[in-house]
Amino acid sequence: MATLLYRLGRASFRHRKLVIALWLAVLAAVIAAMSLFGGVGKLNDDFSIPGSESQQALDTMGREFPGTAGTSAQLVFTAPAGQKVTDPRYAAAIDHTLAGAAKAPQVVKVTAPAKAGTVSADRRVAVAQVSYSVVKDDLDSTSLDKLDATAAPARAAGLDVDLGGAALGGGGAQPGAQDLIGVGVAVIVLAITFGSLLAAGMPLLTALVGVVAGVAGVLSLTGVAAISSTALTLALMIGLAVGIDYALFILTRHRSQLAQGDEPEHAAGLATGTAGGAVVFAGLTVIIAMAGLSVVGIPFLTVMGLAAALAVFAAVAVALTLLPAILGFAGRRLAPKPGSRADLREQAVVAGPKNGRAVNAGEKWVRLATAKPWLTVLAVLAALGALAWPIKNLTLALPDNGSAPAHTSQRAAYDTIDKAFGPGFNGPLIVLADTSGAANPQQAAGTIAKDLGALPVVAAVAAPSLNDSATYAIVQVVPKSAPDSKATQDLVTAIRDKEAAIAKETGASIRVTGKTAVSIDVSAQLSSALVPFGAVVVGLSLLLLLVVFRSLVVPVKAALGFLLSIAATFGAAVTVFQNGHFQSLVGADGATPIASFLPVVVMAVLFGLAMDYEVFLVSRIHETYHHTRSPLNAIHTGARHSARVVTAAALIMISVFAAFVHSESMILKQIAFALALGVLIDAFIVRMTLVPAVLALTRHVAWWLPGWLAKRLPDLDIEGNRLTHNPQPAGPVPVPAEASR
Repeated sequence: MATLLYRLGRASFRHRKLVIALWLAVLAAVIAAMSLFGGVGKLNDDFSIPGSESQQALDTMGREFPGTAGTSAQLVFTAPAGQKVTDPRYAAAIDHTLAGAAKAPQVVKVTAPAKAGTVSADRRVAVAQVSYSVVKDDLDSTSLDKLDATAAPARAAGLDVDLGGAALGGGGAQPGAQDLIGVGVAVIVLAITFGSLLAAGMPLLTALVGVVAGVAGVLSLTGVAAISSTALTLALMIGLAVGIDYALFILTRHRSQLAQGDEPEHAAGLATGTAGGAVVFAGLTVIIAMAGLSVVGIPFLTVMGLAAALAVFAAVAVALTLLPAILGFAGRRLAPKPGSRADLREQAVVAGPKNGRAVNAGEKWVRLATAKPWLTVLAVLAALGALAWPIKNLTLALPDNGSAPAHTSQRAAYDTIDKAFGPGFNGPLIVLADTSGAANPQQAAGTIAKDLGALPVVAAVAAPSLNDSATYAIVQVVPKSAPDSKATQDLVTAIRDKEAAIAKETGASIRVTGKTAVSIDVSAQLSSALVPFGAVVVGLSLLLLLVVFRSLVVPVKAALGFLLSIAATFGAAVTVFQNGHFQSLVGADGATPIASFLPVVVMAVLFGLAMDYEVFLVSRIHETYHHTRSPLNAIHTGARHSARVVTAAALIMISVFAAFVHSESMILKQIAFALALGVLIDAFIVRMTLVPAVLALTRHVAWWLPGWLAKRLPDLDIEGNRLTHNPQPAGPVPVPAEASR
């Protein structure tokens, strides 16, 4: 593979004008496709599982009860302290408001508080239900604003009016200007790493091309696939981070070769053949892991994974072709100036330590970690174990309006309803009864409502509503517990368990649905898929690293380190979001459950990034050990060559992900936090600390492989040993003799 990539790098360097022209054509094509077939306006933030009981019931409701097919909103009226919404002047203002709401765009029905039974016991709060003719994603951009404007009479009368409900919910988020913070930090890190603005700008330029290609490609598919804004932002976030990192790895090796006197063309080919091999490996692991989300069987998660995989593929393609082409235009200008700090640093790394002293901070840290490896291992295990401990209380759910920012209208409406009516009123369950087989449909529906109301965890049951043909009935059940609580999940299970008894008693069958039930079904399926998916990811890491490093200890150590990173990351997420500690650091307001799909998404992304750092760090160690057979010296030398670039890459990843932490989308906020912290833990605690300590403990055993297995494994030469130890000519023949055999 190293030889193939070497040829690709040199070809891109030589034919740089053609390569750049082809990339410009690709960008023009995907942007044109986005304009013609997709766009941001066609994003779909519906998180559901087609075929699940709750979704099937929703589909049936859409056919049998047309008024329930669309989304809904709430107008929450609150009287001043000591006043009541039933006072004549307030009641008149509410009626005036509801009359205007009924005429608002796309509204098909408005249910007054008195009819809905949503006037609080102290008569200070009333909630009106507003039904729309379309689902949330099909609402016009001004529909909710115009609905809110109809509350002017109530506000003029002195009532507080908040707009809430499912129409304002959802976890989607559009990219914003704050996302450029990560890019700004990346510029600083790159400038410090290279000591050159020209060199620092190249990874940003190529990453931008990859992001535009990947994101435009995703948006061009919104016309034929349900792609959420969260999937789009995840693709942008990951594409930007890996795009900068992959270019950083190759460019660092290129400048190192230039500093040693290589010709630019050969240096570009060698950088692509060596560092590019690790880029291909790292990119493929992320792509495979993200595409592997499709095995979970949830369409929106499949699309999310494929969107991110497309962005990573674009980043890899750009790093292997466009970057060498740009290097061709730069020529020797990328070489560190003689006598500069960058040049002295490169020369020091090549020359090695003097008088046994470490060359750079990375080597110093690794020497410290390997001085007493047992102590290092125990300290890391204790620290990560403490971070991971809260994971035992992990609760998964889809974030709702209760996790919206405190300053938003939907959060105010949610909190008001919670206080006035109880937590269950923010997440009622809908029981759809098929009464076509009942002798008396009306009586059967009434019996069902009575039986459900007798359950101890039910706060209220609304009167049944039958469709025109009396073949279906809707019964709204309000739990005593919050939508994301374990008690509500148990209630859904209890109602479903009563199906057989109800069918025997009434002749009608029932199904539980509604937003809360859909969230519970999504969380249940994701929870059940988490362990198998984790096993696949860990198994894949073992197999890939076994082939790459031809060792038994290295893959096992890498997989266990990955599991430690994941456990610590999830435990920290529970501490911050679910337990409500240190929330000011992430801009959250109040405790909220972990997003249902966060574990599998974060596991997939961190898997690829963990293998990325593993390859870049351990490959240098392996290369030195291969020639010196000195385990400890190999660890120190590997750190000397790779620690700086791994540190820079990790800092860039962390800054890009952290820039999204203050998004108003709770889903995106949690994913960004987990990815930023996960990279921090995996890069600096696991890869730069635990891995060297374990290698120091295992010494020669770390690189042992049974002979029978060695004969059966392919030699991928990820490290490019055939290239680095068989110098390439600057002329047209780029293939080394050994590699061609």
